Amino acid sequence: MRHVAIVGSGPAGYYTAETLQKADDIAVDVIDRLPVPYGLIRTGVAPDHQSIKAVSRRYEGTALTDNVRFVGHVSVGSDITIDELVGLYDAVVLATGAPNDRPLDIPGADLPGVIGSAAFVGWYNGHPDFADLNPPLDAPGVAVIGNGNVALDVARILAKTPAEFAGSDIVAHARDALAASAVRHIQILGRRGPHQIAMTPKELGELGHLERASPRVDPADLPPEGDDAMLEPGMRKSVTHLRSFSANPVAKPVTIDFDFFAMPIAIEGDGRVQRVIVERTTLDADLTSHGTGETYAVDAGLIVSCIGYQTPPIPGVPYEHGRGRFASDEGRILPGLYAVGWARRGPSGTIGTNKPDGARIGEMVLEDIGRGAGKAGRPGLDALLASRNITPVTFRDWRRIEEAEVAAALEGRPREKFTSIEAMLQAIGR
Repeated sequence: MRHVAIVGSGPAGYYTAETLQKADDIAVDVIDRLPVPYGLIRTGVAPDHQSIKAVSRRYEGTALTDNVRFVGHVSVGSDITIDELVGLYDAVVLATGAPNDRPLDIPGADLPGVIGSAAFVGWYNGHPDFADLNPPLDAPGVAVIGNGNVALDVARILAKTPAEFAGSDIVAHARDALAASAVRHIQILGRRGPHQIAMTPKELGELGHLERASPRVDPADLPPEGDDAMLEPGMRKSVTHLRSFSANPVAKPVTIDFDFFAMPIAIEGDGRVQRVIVERTTLDADLTSHGTGETYAVDAGLIVSCIGYQTPPIPGVPYEHGRGRFASDEGRILPGLYAVGWARRGPSGTIGTNKPDGARIGEMVLEDIGRGAGKAGRPGLDALLASRNITPVTFRDWRRIEEAEVAAALEGRPREKFTSIEAMLQAIGR
């Protein structure tokens, strides 16, 4: 029997498992520190994007095959080390994603009220690490830093009415806080222009259909319309949405302003964030932004930084600090140790991008391990965890957690998530 461990149960992990489980004579253990699987599908994808979350049914199909096992509530690094896993398994694949925020490296970034998008998204999605975040929503202004889809998610969630969350699985603490929110002005700050955004047409289009919020773009920030012809089709559609927002501003109680050529250079406030100082930028021939020296202030009681993510380092695993990912040769880190998904590539691409990545790394592992080295594998892991009084959460346990969440849902909602590990474990009688 050949034994493979995958650390991380998000899309990259399950796409890798899907390829591996088709092979003969193999056992795959998918290990996660949380008692619940699916990674960013559960805690990263916006709660009002249920159609995207439906991909988890595919991962469930893989998880229910005879040779794949979910090993939940086991923390690699504290409960068991990477070296121990490499000793037990023919191959160990790191599919840990990029769950940590890239730091916002400007003066004042440590003031209360400055929050990274991983934390803010984790808060409204019920991630146990961020359930107690309690972001300040008591001031009218919010600044969202970044020009990608995560910035759009944050702005949209902040702008929606309670009724617009019907059918979503936004968690109760966020639902209640947003219903009482004083936020009326959301400013999306991007240091480059409309032609350099990383926003997709679907996400941009959603902003044009919000009940009480209107997106606005300054016509002066838009390049000549003829320049759009040089863009690839998806980007052209995105810029068309921005042109529509500019040409058809609608008066609504909440505004979402796109502030292009705007580089945050400092955050100020007395004991908590009150404003962000922004410098106007210009682009050179290489489309790199440069400050012009012209500055202005944006009032904000909350700043959400959506400038990217990074993979947390693991002791003993080579790491590229500049890129926020594990150091690997096309996925091979060290003998018997691999990386896949964002842990390999850095935080880029969509959920679907991980499918070919998982298939490629899965095939690489099968080629490298041959018939296996007779390692202890799954029985060895079980014995080691038992010796440390650690009882993993199984996929059957997860389905009981899921049943309890579905049973607790308000009418019209898919589930009411547990937001603490203790509550998840209580649901399975622990």
